[in-house]
Amino acid sequence: MQKHRTLSRRTFMKTTALAGVGLTALKDDAHATEGPSYKHLPSWRGFNLLEKFMMPNNARFVENDFAWIKELGFDFVRLPMDYRCWTDPNDWTKINEEVLKEIDEAVAFGRKHGVHVCLNFHRAPGYTVAQPSEAKNLWKDDDALRVCVQHWSRFAERYQGVPNGAVSFNLFNEPAIVDPNDHKRVVAAVLEGIRKHDPGRLVICDGRSWGRIPPTELNGLKVAAATRGYEPMHLTHYKAEWVKGADKYPEPAYPLKVGAITFDRDALKRALKPWKAFEAQGVGVMVGEFGAYNKTPHAVVLAWMRDCLSLWKKAGWGYAMWNFRGSFGIIDSARADVAYEDWHGHKLDRAMLDLLQKFRDDT
Repeated sequence: MQKHRTLSRRTFMKTTALAGVGLTALKDDAHATEGPSYKHLPSWRGFNLLEKFMMPNNARFVENDFAWIKELGFDFVRLPMDYRCWTDPNDWTKINEEVLKEIDEAVAFGRKHGVHVCLNFHRAPGYTVAQPSEAKNLWKDDDALRVCVQHWSRFAERYQGVPNGAVSFNLFNEPAIVDPNDHKRVVAAVLEGIRKHDPGRLVICDGRSWGRIPPTELNGLKVAAATRGYEPMHLTHYKAEWVKGADKYPEPAYPLKVGAITFDRDALKRALKPWKAFEAQGVGVMVGEFGAYNKTPHAVVLAWMRDCLSLWKKAGWGYAMWNFRGSFGIIDSARADVAYEDWHGHKLDRAMLDLLQKFRDDT
């Protein structure tokens, strides 16, 4: 495996700075014709990388992942991160510079290998979909919001001048049960903190209700949006240990009937309609996460994925599979019913990779 390199602040900025022009000098919509913008996202294709997804895991990102993702024909990574990775456990306002340098490394790996890096707070100060829950509620608590703004502002200052083609911010992972007005108020406050340092930064906001509902309340805030590709949950999360009741789901088929609802290509297409309507209002859309857990029969996963991918390609939407290496991904997924291929010392699901490659924009 290739060794990690630690980059100094000066080396990082020399690697990542936009030659000649900082983003702060650009107008609001300058990227509309020059690259990614909140009005139009490229059809990025890629994966989520989980090194800082959830404490106590807090590993450095792996350069080989970026190199291999590019080698396989993809161009995007989303980094879902837990803010506790870079925070003093006794004071959530104190940030560990050494951990931020590890995130700098990931951005530099993306620049080096031609892979866009989307930074996401999977756990933000005051909000998470995971366990344990946060002590304070970001959507209601002013102190949590203050600290969250502080953290995102630090990232904005850090990556000021790095082009949107290289880095974007995805503020919060799948806002779950949140009032639209509270969502808008919090996002607006965080955007104000970001834009004081970096007015042109591309920001993507997940839909509400775990990414299912378009965040129409954010219209006018100049942010793009991300949905999810996890429907039907009875298929994608079959026997997932962290989902209550998933161990009682019947073994899925595809198409899949759950109660009175049949999930097939037509049903998946109907689910896109609210998002297409939102997109028509001048908002870029992508699929920030999708995939199926390794307990779902492989043939079922591939049949379901084929319909998802074909619909997203027709819509012109990019995606990030959860994950690259791991139980949802194409590498080391530990499925019992896959004939894996030995690849760079790992186990590659060639059939799943072939399907992803079939529906890339350039094929």
